[in-house]
Amino acid sequence: MRPLSPTPNRIYQMQFPPLESSNVSSSQNASPSTHRNLEQVQESMHSAISMNKREILDAALNNFSEGYFVLPIESRRKLLVTLAREYDLSRAHVRELMKQYLAIELPRGDEAVDSGHEEEGSFSAFYRIERNLRHSLKPMYEVLFERLNTHPGGLRFLTIMRADILSFLEEDNIAALRALDSYLKEKLITWLSPANLHLHHITWDDPASLLEKIVTYEAVHPISNLLDLKRRLGVGRRCFGYLHPAIPGEPLIFIEVALMMNVAQTVQEVLWDDPPIPECEATCALFYSISSTQPGLSGINLGKFLIKRVIDVVRKDMPSISTFATLSPIPGYMQWLLSKLASAERSGSTFRENLLKPEEESALIDAAGELATGKNGMEVMWNLLASANHEWTNSAKLMSALSTPLMRLCARYLLQEKKRGKALDPVANFHLQNGAMVGRLNWMADRSEKGLRQSAGIMVNYIYTVEKIEENAQSYFSRGQTQAFPDVRSYLEPQEDHEETKD
Repeated sequence: MRPLSPTPNRIYQMQFPPLESSNVSSSQNASPSTHRNLEQVQESMHSAISMNKREILDAALNNFSEGYFVLPIESRRKLLVTLAREYDLSRAHVRELMKQYLAIELPRGDEAVDSGHEEEGSFSAFYRIERNLRHSLKPMYEVLFERLNTHPGGLRFLTIMRADILSFLEEDNIAALRALDSYLKEKLITWLSPANLHLHHITWDDPASLLEKIVTYEAVHPISNLLDLKRRLGVGRRCFGYLHPAIPGEPLIFIEVALMMNVAQTVQEVLWDDPPIPECEATCALFYSISSTQPGLSGINLGKFLIKRVIDVVRKDMPSISTFATLSPIPGYMQWLLSKLASAERSGSTFRENLLKPEEESALIDAAGELATGKNGMEVMWNLLASANHEWTNSAKLMSALSTPLMRLCARYLLQEKKRGKALDPVANFHLQNGAMVGRLNWMADRSEKGLRQSAGIMVNYIYTVEKIEENAQSYFSRGQTQAFPDVRSYLEPQEDHEETKD
């Protein structure tokens, strides 16, 4: 995975390169000039951290950022590892301060009352060392982050740098680099708090450069052409994005909304049905796509605040809207199910979990005929679902036989399958931690190749009940409790409904 560089654009003083700049040769073909470039960028990085004169500092920050983009991939990695290791905090100094701290005796209750001046002296020593400890626990690279954040174009540069860090961590999980990423992530969370973000209603009248970003970064339902884009920004539709003043003209994250009479059950209702209903007849705001434009903001939940802000705006502008829901993909379902089916076949009969009920297995084997064979229903099911061309969708009989087990197992996947106490599916986890409920499963809601590959075409409606958003979010965070409508829970057996599977 290559680090992502931004598109050509001068943001204030910092010059960002075109995409091709990331595709320069790696260290295997590194020339002497490449090593010189790395040394020069390291020098400018050191100056940006150590200098205090404003004029020199601005030049050092510009030289560092512009030099960074000239570096080949391997040199960027070396530079970031150097930053993580050589500009970390001094643990020897921290340990020395801790020894001093532990050496001071804390005055006891009655003694503290009687010996005023001595007590003041003791606590003064505590305060002094605590202050020094707080300072010593800040790594030196914090200075670079802080200075870049206040430098024109620096915040965008930091998001690009973090995208590189994340890509390097995927290849090699270096502890110092992981700590660098964690520290930068915390800083970005602070700097990108909702108070610093502007909610923008994106329309067809916005600059072409902004609309181009919407087309480029749409991650759920790709925008096919300008007519498609115009429709998504037209009557019966809304698009909102969060903008930051330090990254003008580029939404950090955006959400697309369809105004409808009822909660949609298929993606076709949202994207293709024409014409849309008159807005005055709409009672439901359906969130059908939410996309981030910055890979470097991965793991920073701006979507949570965006959804809540959009709900507030829509409620204020359109009092007739009383239902807020999503039509969401289930990206991890097929991967989980195929893995379960495969592991069940590998297990011995003693530990083998039969995912199919007897009547489901009989119906599936009967419907499969010669299209898929196997020694039992689960093997037949695996062969059908693992097929790249999704032939099973061409048979009404097979579709009928598969719908019952697939919907039941999908309910189990969303409600019970956990990772570290939270929903295994990433989209489910996102909406549940934002306070939504699992509202309804929709069979054959997305028959695109992607939809069939990810979730056998099943999509889910998450419902945001305004009065219960905070309560639901709190119960999910504290107890991992997944709130769901009775229709979804009805797919599970009573005993299954109280079970959770944790990975």
